[in-house]
Amino acid sequence: MRAVRHHEHGGPEVLRVEDVDRPEAAEHEVVVEVHSAGVNPVDTYFRDGSYTPFTLPMIPGVDVAGDVVEVGEAVDDYDVGDRVYGTGLGRDHYGAYAEYVAVPTDRLAHLPESVDLVAAGGAGVAAVTAWRALVDHADLEPSDRVLIHGGSGGVGHAAVQLAAATGAHVVTTAAPAYHDRLSGLGADAVLDYGRDDLEDAVTDASDGGVDVVLDHRLDDYFQFDADVAAPRARVVGIGENDPHVALTNDGVARGKDLAVQFMSMFNTPDLSVPLRKLAYLLGESDVEIEVADTYGLDEAVDAQRDVMNESFLGKLVITP
Repeated sequence: MRAVRHHEHGGPEVLRVEDVDRPEAAEHEVVVEVHSAGVNPVDTYFRDGSYTPFTLPMIPGVDVAGDVVEVGEAVDDYDVGDRVYGTGLGRDHYGAYAEYVAVPTDRLAHLPESVDLVAAGGAGVAAVTAWRALVDHADLEPSDRVLIHGGSGGVGHAAVQLAAATGAHVVTTAAPAYHDRLSGLGADAVLDYGRDDLEDAVTDASDGGVDVVLDHRLDDYFQFDADVAAPRARVVGIGENDPHVALTNDGVARGKDLAVQFMSMFNTPDLSVPLRKLAYLLGESDVEIEVADTYGLDEAVDAQRDVMNESFLGKLVITP
């Protein structure tokens, strides 16, 4: 089969398409014929050595969607021909930038017939991170006011829809070009993150302060989050550009009994649990993954450059 691999760490140019053996299903795995594989920033971190994959040469790709073509001996929940999607590959397991990938069943879920396989390939990291942040960590409730930074991103646009599906009041930030589309996805207020009065705008849009914050750039917004938070608010941090994250005025956070949760999707105890719940929402069109662009295996270098450098709403996806 054809697969994208890198034999060393470095820039996108270390990626190359090679002919390799098709994987076989281990006892608790299925082999999936890949229809699509999401392109995520984390893919680039494994490639450049910021995060260390389990081996080299490595096939990148955390997310996958496709059809089951082989089932391991201990697998009884899946059959050949089943439509599936999954996530959590690419770190301790070969990834999905390939024509076929072996996937452990604890990182997999059945996919309803109504869900597009290309879009589903971009769902895993984005939707599961949003679920873990909002549902598992923030205990989001229908009456909550939630601020989602970067609503046009992969996680952001999934989080906007998930929060809206719960009945929460959703405030998000994005470039003006994406405001109408994010309103269509369920945001009650979409604000330009570059405006000078953003703090006042968030406070006004949330009627005095937000109960939940989903933050992908804590190094930039941690103090901002504390300032716009309502009493007993919950902040969930999913990332930052600079590891030096700090409050300049912790008294504000203390005075509000602010709760802060750092998280990584890779720490999910059983990825199949949120994947199954999200599959239902995908099937009901309560959450839809927007695909900004698709790439072939031969275009993986461009895909990994674009995911870090280009502005777009939704996800980039490789379609072998």
